[in-house]
Amino acid sequence: MTVIRSPLPAPVRHRHWPLCRRCSGIALDLGSARTRAWIAGRGMVLDVPTVTFPGTGAIHPIQRGTIVDTPGTARMLERLLGHRLPRLGRPLVVVTAPVLDGLAFRTAARTAVEILRPRAVLTVPGARAVALAAGADHIRPLLVVDIGAHLTEVVLLVDGAVTDARRTALGTADLADGTPPGDITAAVVDMVTAMLRQDRTGLTRAALRRGVLLAGGGALRPDITRDLPAGLGCAVQQVRSPHTAAVRGAAGLLASAHHHPSVTGTV
Repeated sequence: MTVIRSPLPAPVRHRHWPLCRRCSGIALDLGSARTRAWIAGRGMVLDVPTVTFPGTGAIHPIQRGTIVDTPGTARMLERLLGHRLPRLGRPLVVVTAPVLDGLAFRTAARTAVEILRPRAVLTVPGARAVALAAGADHIRPLLVVDIGAHLTEVVLLVDGAVTDARRTALGTADLADGTPPGDITAAVVDMVTAMLRQDRTGLTRAALRRGVLLAGGGALRPDITRDLPAGLGCAVQQVRSPHTAAVRGAAGLLASAHHHPSVTGTV
């Protein structure tokens, strides 16, 4: 198991924009295993494997939270969404992104999404999107654990901004290759323990007193989650429909915005 912690970018505050009735809005969650899309006014329209077909068989353009094939990702988006969008409209697009190595992901995602002729592309940390989907109070510190198919993230949010994050390239898909569920549980506990040891502010401990918010497909696996409360020493709350929480949170940003941004950015 490899746990990664890298310096985080300075927090960027959320900028609101309204949902224009003349232009469409798309929320995207580009996962290593599944791609999910929400179109404003239509709800969830996609929950499909993240795969492209260049003519030589199936290729997975996103691996372990990294876009390894940007043109392939663009082709996938065109195949899945191109025919679902108005010909004359230019959509606003919100894309969820991993917290760590997020800059590279955001850059590649914006390039790939250009195939959809967006009016603007904004990115949101996946953990923040999960918190939005859960309707969580953003003022108090919040710890989000997102167990995906190929990546598990532990993220500390304070006032809606990411203040600490850890990840490991381990997820539910590894169970099929013989990884014991307990390894994922132990990885989450180890990451949270490391946060506590290095936190001089007390924010991580405050978040644990509040309880952990659990999301991702792994949240639906009792063999992974049943030992988390004891291991973390706190309550663990599963967000509703945890496997789609990130895209629903991104969709919530589309619905609650106040004004259009004129340039791409981060929320």
